[in-house]
Amino acid sequence: MAVNDGAEPLTVGIVGAGAMGRGIAQVAATGGVTALIHDSAAGAADAAVDFAARMLDRQAEKGRMTPDEAATAKARLVPVAGLEALADCDVVVEAIVEDLAIKRELFRTLEEIVTAEAVIASNTSSLRIASIASACRRRERIAGMHFFNPVPLMKLVEVVAAPETSTATTASLVALGRRLGRVPVVVKDAPGFLVNLGGSAYTTEGLRIVSEGVATPAQVDAVMRDAAGFRMGPFELMDLTGIDVNFPVRQIIHAGYFYDRRLATSPLHESLAQSGRFGRKTGGGFFDYDGDGKKIAPSADYRPDVPPAAKLVPAEPDGALVDLLERAGAEIATADDGASPLVCAPRSEDCTAVAVRLGLAPDRLVAVDLSGGLDKRITVMAAPGADEEVVGAVAARLMETGAAVTRIKDSPAFIAPRIRAMIANLGCEMAQIGIAAPADIDTAMKLGLNYPEGPLELAEAMGARQALDILAGLQEITGDDRYRPSLWLRRRALLGLPIHTPD
Repeated sequence: MAVNDGAEPLTVGIVGAGAMGRGIAQVAATGGVTALIHDSAAGAADAAVDFAARMLDRQAEKGRMTPDEAATAKARLVPVAGLEALADCDVVVEAIVEDLAIKRELFRTLEEIVTAEAVIASNTSSLRIASIASACRRRERIAGMHFFNPVPLMKLVEVVAAPETSTATTASLVALGRRLGRVPVVVKDAPGFLVNLGGSAYTTEGLRIVSEGVATPAQVDAVMRDAAGFRMGPFELMDLTGIDVNFPVRQIIHAGYFYDRRLATSPLHESLAQSGRFGRKTGGGFFDYDGDGKKIAPSADYRPDVPPAAKLVPAEPDGALVDLLERAGAEIATADDGASPLVCAPRSEDCTAVAVRLGLAPDRLVAVDLSGGLDKRITVMAAPGADEEVVGAVAARLMETGAAVTRIKDSPAFIAPRIRAMIANLGCEMAQIGIAAPADIDTAMKLGLNYPEGPLELAEAMGARQALDILAGLQEITGDDRYRPSLWLRRRALLGLPIHTPD
């Protein structure tokens, strides 16, 4: 039976009554779909129904549904003792342990039980759908339906099409996703699918910045929250999800793409995983946590013990920089007097490169990041050997705007532009290799990871040429293929085309 967006009766079987299975059951019941729940562990399916029913009652208590609606939804939750009870299901969704051999055996069994028209889907987050489907005779009806935890709160569902998945199967799962109140995106069957792959850039580039000694985890997190608009910084995010979870995922994805440097994590990540510092769950990861799970972290604020600089000299013409310095109350000098601090706002260079290019005194040159919001936090950096009193005086002046200041070591493209360029580049690469449609990539990353903008939208907001320049500069300075620009980004930047322009 083909599933559509209408209100015809629909029955979904769910195999696996853990957190994901019971969440899928809850949204199915809320969406008017009968959910038959099976688990091989005795009592697990009943417990899942009880849990989902309590969640529905809580929704009614909060006024998000009426008591009658909750009662009707609860009646759609049905625990079943054996797989044979799923024989008449329109769709069966597997949500069991991430073990390929076990999943293959289950799919072989289900194929013999369900009708010829039924679709069988896996909620796997890390295994290839093609590998699971290889155990089945009718592989065209096998696909992925990857929900996100907690299912009732996360609106995204990835519908994963393997090479032999039929368009009818994909369409049925898209329709089912909509019936369940989710936002479905169709994704290619590839390592990490879409969201887990796309999330690589945010955390791994944060790790690279810290590993280079440019900044601390607390500084990176503060800049990405306050200046770039992310809800969480990469290090607090890794601590929350668990380093025992995210490190193996990064390894799987890196290996799955044949060790593409753009997906590589760092030895720092591995050392925490091996030490057992998994984040909040163990009381320590990149940060320490108290008994209540509250983060204990050093301040990201730079607090210089010097008075604000009275006069500042822009190193080269830059209206936005002058506006910021004037807002901070500085006197703007038009020529270098040999004593006042020099200030620049490089887009893709580091402070060292600016000093050499312009023939300026590197000990008096301070760079300011103008790329993001400046109301909460401003990032500054200086070349090696800089006069710390000069850096402090510039920072103290910038603090007169009311923003906090983070002082980092010299780095091409600071922190936020560097991480944002890597996110944009990976999003463009996903479009290039056809992981999903460009607009769906943006939708998935916003819904799945709460990004303020999708990766391609981010490239557009930064300016595709600016993102390309940052990546090319990083690749040239570091010699690292990690910063290789995606052809999707490069071509649109050079041609001046909108980033979502199709091939």
